[in-house]
Amino acid sequence: MTQGPAFPRLSPLTSPLLGQARHGFFTREGGVSTGPYTSLNCSMRSGDTPENLAENRRRVALHLGVEPTHLLGATQVHGRVVLTATHPWAPGTGAQADALVTNRPDLAITVITADCAPVLFSTADGSIVGAAHAGWRGALSGVLEATKDAMVALGAKAQDIHAVVGPCIAQESYETADDMRSAILAVDRQAATFFTPGTRAGHYQFDLAGWCVFRLQRAGIGRAAALGVDTLSDEKRFFSHRRRTLAGGGQIGHQTSAIATKVPHG
Repeated sequence: MTQGPAFPRLSPLTSPLLGQARHGFFTREGGVSTGPYTSLNCSMRSGDTPENLAENRRRVALHLGVEPTHLLGATQVHGRVVLTATHPWAPGTGAQADALVTNRPDLAITVITADCAPVLFSTADGSIVGAAHAGWRGALSGVLEATKDAMVALGAKAQDIHAVVGPCIAQESYETADDMRSAILAVDRQAATFFTPGTRAGHYQFDLAGWCVFRLQRAGIGRAAALGVDTLSDEKRFFSHRRRTLAGGGQIGHQTSAIATKVPHG
């Protein structure tokens, strides 16, 4: 593949649970963007420059060992639609979806987040992979279960699928009002255990990552775990929508999480 100029080595978070699959929960560090997008912003819908976005995406692609044009994402809408990636498409032109799956070793699939949960999936042998964007609305609508089903449609066995919930807003940082709790419990009564009383009346602290792991386990996949990293409290490494909102609002970048199948032989 074409080699561009050298750049600082990226240091994404990884998990042994994803085995041979090439993957990374990338931080905001190691890119070229500036201002509120400093520095590895990968959101095509942000106000960042096309040149910065292209370079940031190139760095992620090279880290994973795929061509930059083969780093694929969807237009995320907090739903449950899953795309099966069979060919490359241009950045920013992906259909509306909140998860992708593939078995093509020349493609890497991505999601972007800034407090929502990025969830990466792989079969035990690394031959089929998935990536999902799970905020509370997407998780409630079943995006994680739909991702598992899409991998099964590609030939995976549910019990052979492993999933890891990456950096997202942690329970101690995620205060919610009663209306959100009620909306979730109206559909998933078992989610009650992931809410604890907040410091303000009528408010709760919500464990998004724990709930995602629970739903994955309930869906019957082989193994599921969370990294346990809080995006809101770690400003150096992660973008956070809630942190920016609490600071008065404004533009914000998004980190990416990406996965590709194991390196093909031959």
